Amino acid sequence: MATVTVSPKYQVVIPSALRRDLGIRPGQKIEVLSYEGRLEFVPVQPMRRLRGFLPGLDTDVPREEDRV
Repeated sequence: MATVTVSPKYQVVIPSALRRDLGIRPGQKIEVLSYEGRLEFVPVQPMRRLRGFLPGLDTDVPREEDRV
C-alpha cells in the first residue's frame, strides 16, 4: 500500500507503480468518489475499451412487434 501526502493546494501524486499498473496517462480523466469515509479514484475508460467486458451477457432485448 502506498502513502501519499496532500500538498498545500490539496494535490496528491499517484505513485508511478500504481500509474503503470492502471495505465494512467497524463491528461487522463479520473473520477473521485467519496465512499464510506474514504476517497476512491477511478480512471475513466473510453467506451470502446469497455466493449466485451461482460462476456456471456444476453443482449437480446424483447421488442413489441411494431418496434422490430
